[in-house]
Amino acid sequence: MLTRSGMKRFCPKCKSFKIWSITDGRFRCAKCRQTFSDPRHRISITKAKLRRVIQEFLLGHSTNIILSRIDISKYMLLKILTLLRVAMTQDIPEVFEGSVEVDETYLGGQWKNKRLTVKRNLPKAKRGRGTPKQAVFGILCRNGSVWADLIDNVEAKQLQSRIIKQVKKGSTIFSDTWRGYTGIAAKGYVHRLVKHTKDNFVTNGNHINGLEGFWGYLKRKLAAKGGIRQSRLHLYLGEYVWRYNHRNLNLKEQENYLTKLLNEYIRFG
Repeated sequence: MLTRSGMKRFCPKCKSFKIWSITDGRFRCAKCRQTFSDPRHRISITKAKLRRVIQEFLLGHSTNIILSRIDISKYMLLKILTLLRVAMTQDIPEVFEGSVEVDETYLGGQWKNKRLTVKRNLPKAKRGRGTPKQAVFGILCRNGSVWADLIDNVEAKQLQSRIIKQVKKGSTIFSDTWRGYTGIAAKGYVHRLVKHTKDNFVTNGNHINGLEGFWGYLKRKLAAKGGIRQSRLHLYLGEYVWRYNHRNLNLKEQENYLTKLLNEYIRFG
């Protein structure tokens, strides 16, 4: 996989990060087989106007509000917003160590808000594990940083492979009693269980309240969007992980940092 300045390149067509160099100097996507020259997107916009778009985006303004305030086409705006989220998604925290919380949740909206066509074709969604909603796995270091990823299921292979990749061995893992975490201690971690009851989410000082707090933040933000396509959910997940991890920066610091990240993905002209 190709990288530049420590950040992954991506396919301009399907946004996949699995791309390879070919003998003529171009690149090819391993997923959609698209061949392209420069993985950076060309945008016809001034740097000053781009800064204004980033400012409005960080303030959480909708596409329509941004269009009313900045003279830019809707196509160009949506392209920039997608690239911003791609950059955020790839700004992954370093490997965690120390006291680390792990947990899963599900995204997909409330049944009462589903379209009638969806309700006719699907059984009513169950709550918790076993639901057809999209599963998400999260890791939170108690220094305040979080990492999250979409997963196919909540079994041990999916969960523990991500823990091994993202958490330094010797760290203390706090989790609930789900079977997907069974055996993690044998892989070099100290494992502390949190036994949830109806009125108690802290057991002998062990808890995963930090990650539960992030799940609440994530779901409130996604609910405010009024519905997101499944194919774009990973971009919005990456956005809110980034916002949470950089919540202690002021708006100007976030703007400067995000502008620097975005420069890895665009070229002007």
